[in-house]
Amino acid sequence: MVADRERLRFYVDESALGLGKALTAARFDTVHVGHPLIPECPYGTLDPDWMPAVAARGLIAIGRDRRMRTRPAEVHLIRESGLRVFRIGGKRDETTWGWLTWMVRRWDDIEEIVDTRGPGPWWYVITERSVRELPLA
Repeated sequence: MVADRERLRFYVDESALGLGKALTAARFDTVHVGHPLIPECPYGTLDPDWMPAVAARGLIAIGRDRRMRTRPAEVHLIRESGLRVFRIGGKRDETTWGWLTWMVRRWDDIEEIVDTRGPGPWWYVITERSVRELPLA
């Protein structure tokens, strides 16, 4: 359906910009920080600014910032705005290619969560082997 192809669903923040650019090139429903389709989130936008803007558009955030889930002010914003988040986890940094392969392997899991989990706030971690929900601090 053309309407579905034009609907944005995912936003990748600056903590995973390379992945965001790759996903934006591969998927019609994904944008990244600095993308012209989301002018309210230019490069350098701070978490407290992009989080409510992304949630207001109904987008699901993808990023690497693990501390966002534990900073009290940001947790408050996540809860208040109903932000839905997939964080790319792992004990070590990966290349953009490594993160992209994780995402592609887990994309069916991601879609199932989006379809069944409903409105936010919620927080999931994507690793090489799983996607699991974590509570907000």
